Amino acid sequence: MTLEKGIYILTGIMASGKSTIAQMLSEQFEKSVHVRGDIFRKMIVKGNINMTPEHSQSAVEQLKLRYKMAAQIADMYYKLGFSVVVQDTYLGKEVVSFLEAFESKPVYYITLNPTIEAIIEREKKRNKTGYTVWEVEPLYSVLINDNPRIGLWVDTSNMTPEETLSEIIKCIQTEGRIK
Repeated sequence: MTLEKGIYILTGIMASGKSTIAQMLSEQFEKSVHVRGDIFRKMIVKGNINMTPEHSQSAVEQLKLRYKMAAQIADMYYKLGFSVVVQDTYLGKEVVSFLEAFESKPVYYITLNPTIEAIIEREKKRNKTGYTVWEVEPLYSVLINDNPRIGLWVDTSNMTPEETLSEIIKCIQTEGRIK
């Protein structure tokens, strides 16, 4: 299955499969980069402000900076001939401005959307704990109620990673650009 060179953005809440699918998707290209947007948060040594349900304006500003850096890095790699897979939790009203930050085209926006039950089960099996500040249900609610209904939404609840990747590729090939 061949995909065109582009910028592929994978989002979803924690334990939805973003890291796994983003890595698998980036391996589909001859030249590719996997940008893990969360790395920009992790780079802050002191002064990191987590996005919480009762977040501050300072937390939003750090989030916007993280999104902007991911978009700029993706554009830079794309302009050097790479396909770029960007992966992070992109939620709420900031999604639209994040997508507008990309200079390069095409951009594909993909939301992994397993059920709450599937997320809870996956979280139990992970070797890391994502849900320390948020509970699954409120974060899922933000995704469902506040995210724009753009791009490709995939319910991966009963899919293996390989099936998820196959579904994404099939949809991109049949529907074209999904931003």
